[in-house]
Amino acid sequence: MANDYRGVAVTAPTHAPYRKRSDKSAVWFIGMVLRELLTRLSSGASTRKNPAAGAVDGLVVSSFTLPPDTAASLCECFSLTPRYLEQLQFGGAGGPAAIKRAARAIQSGDAEVVACIAGDTADENSFRRLVENFSRFSRAAVYPYASGGPNMVFAMLTRNFMERHGAERADFGKLCVSQRDNALAAGTSLFPNRLTLEDYLAARPIAEPLHLYDCVMPVAGADGFLVMSAERARALGLPYAEILAAAELHNAYHSDPLPTRGGWAAFRDELYAQAGVGPGEMDFLQTYDDYPVVSLMQMENLGFCPPGAAVAWLRESQFGWNGGTLPHNTGGGQLSGGQAGAAGGFLGAVEALRQLSQPDLPNQVPGAKRGLVSGYGMVNFDRCLCSSAVIL
Repeated sequence: MANDYRGVAVTAPTHAPYRKRSDKSAVWFIGMVLRELLTRLSSGASTRKNPAAGAVDGLVVSSFTLPPDTAASLCECFSLTPRYLEQLQFGGAGGPAAIKRAARAIQSGDAEVVACIAGDTADENSFRRLVENFSRFSRAAVYPYASGGPNMVFAMLTRNFMERHGAERADFGKLCVSQRDNALAAGTSLFPNRLTLEDYLAARPIAEPLHLYDCVMPVAGADGFLVMSAERARALGLPYAEILAAAELHNAYHSDPLPTRGGWAAFRDELYAQAGVGPGEMDFLQTYDDYPVVSLMQMENLGFCPPGAAVAWLRESQFGWNGGTLPHNTGGGQLSGGQAGAAGGFLGAVEALRQLSQPDLPNQVPGAKRGLVSGYGMVNFDRCLCSSAVIL
């Protein structure tokens, strides 16, 4: 079993509000979050005049639209001199993986304060460019046949899930409706109105069986947090969350003809053993949710419902922030807030940190003490390659 994460704090959850389009660069959005993180580190000093960037000696960055810039070139932009620097290209698995890796950097003495930030921009053509050049495989073998982008992949997964488990569109709609209510309560919804199940079912088709509200919306924005020793966080007066367990796995079950499981199924027993708690003791769950079927895969693979029983469990359960079986994506997730590129992989981590360290939230889960954040990312033709999870 891996060493524990005792003595490490995750703090200062920061969200640059998502917007549908922007003429600002990914550097700008990442810089917005960094400025807020430095503000919190300053202990009341004016960071606009004196950013005290030297307080951060570690930086983890995740972005799809940052190129041709890199994590290294960001250091020059922001006057940072880190001794620990990492650029994660794990997509939706980035948030838990960033926490895990930054925590190890703190424990080893490679850094004292690590800023973990993901951000992307979005204009009229950014998503098309991303899809066209996402990987060498997609550029050569998928995109030329007009199958570029994730809709085709997840339509296939959704259809397979429906046929294997007897799921109906209304089952997926239950998650989407719940997340919209959560987003409206949190004030993070990209949409002004509630989503009813009737609205969901009547939405136009995109790639059968996927319809409009099954598909995440590309947006611009950024998310981030700080990782440091618990001792330092207390000295700075920063409320924080502790890490009970963390794991990541890449290219899991690559011989499966169709991805019906992710890496969580392989590492979940060790994850819970390290944390000393099981899925029934989680006060909330934040899943990566570019499509509803992906959330159901995570719920099943992480043991929140018995294998093969996800649909029956889903129909009997409630997922709102204010009670029910399992508060899920309590900030609304990406299906109601949008997917700001790689920042979408940090969104669940930021919401979990808010729930655990910021009292009096408008969407505060009653009595929340611990929760699980899971991630899934980097789709290559027929499956995502990266899986991660962290218990806070």
